[in-house]
Amino acid sequence: MPSRGTLSVAVVGTGKMGADHVRRIQRVISGARVTAVVDLDEQRAEALAATMDGCRAYTEPVAAMAAPDVDAVLIASPGPAHEAALLEALDRDLPVLCEKPLTPDAASALRVLEAERRLGHRRIQVGFMRRYDAEYAELKRLLDGGELGRALMLHHRHRNPSMPPWFTNEMLINDSVVHEMDVTRWLLGQEITAVTVLKPAPSTYAPERMDDPQLVLFETESGALVDVEIFGHCGYGYQVRAEAVCERGTVRIGDEGGPRVSADGRWGGRVTPAYLERFADAYDRQVQAWVDATRRGEVTGPSVWDGYAAAAVCEAGVSAQREGRRVEVEMIERPAFYA
Repeated sequence: MPSRGTLSVAVVGTGKMGADHVRRIQRVISGARVTAVVDLDEQRAEALAATMDGCRAYTEPVAAMAAPDVDAVLIASPGPAHEAALLEALDRDLPVLCEKPLTPDAASALRVLEAERRLGHRRIQVGFMRRYDAEYAELKRLLDGGELGRALMLHHRHRNPSMPPWFTNEMLINDSVVHEMDVTRWLLGQEITAVTVLKPAPSTYAPERMDDPQLVLFETESGALVDVEIFGHCGYGYQVRAEAVCERGTVRIGDEGGPRVSADGRWGGRVTPAYLERFADAYDRQVQAWVDATRRGEVTGPSVWDGYAAAAVCEAGVSAQREGRRVEVEMIERPAFYA
């Protein structure tokens, strides 16, 4: 692949996330274009491809990756389909940006990890976009700088106005709290060693068979404690906040910007309606960083190890959720390849 020139990207998966990435590559960022889209729904893929000059539609990732005008792959298909697409991309030595999860479980993530190690160099960046959010980046800078001392605790809030009817208890961990798992590891620079899940009496707006909200507790290898409030049906908007409690101070991010209005005995501002609005800039920064690095012949950002570690913590979290007990995280030792 040339180290300069426009990067030709195949986008695998044309649902909400994939279609948004297509829009981002074509209209927002620089240095890339979409030359292939892939979806099992042939009509949906063809309709999207028809909106772009020089873009072709496919129903199989293998066919798109074999196309001569594809330099790199962005995977935004459902998690269970990721492993096969990732292994195919590694076989072809193609750079990949893979939306989380890397794969749905630690065993399959480990297979991808071993395949990348056999290749001998990194090819995969995992789409944990919060690392590219300006506020999270500032929080990371403050913690790494040391002026606040060692981080003792992190408090996370993760609230959605509602969840789709097919969302499950397990998905609250695997699809939502997974973001806090990754950003905790990144902010603190250490692994999560144990997970506990506590469940208050559920909201009257929670669907049948869903415990909502939940409080998820992480323990880390240095002894920091982390709590995550996950609330899938808060009703009023999408809200993500984090606060670090350190030895010499605290820092909080996620307070909504914009005007604060006081009138008629009330005060308030705006709450973002959904995750695409809250993290629009982070998604833009993430994809631009991937394109820029790929054009330089480099791979940066969250690695396959980060995807594997998140999958391992998710498995412990789901077990803790089901069994109502503290569950230790089981992981292999981090290979020097991902140091």
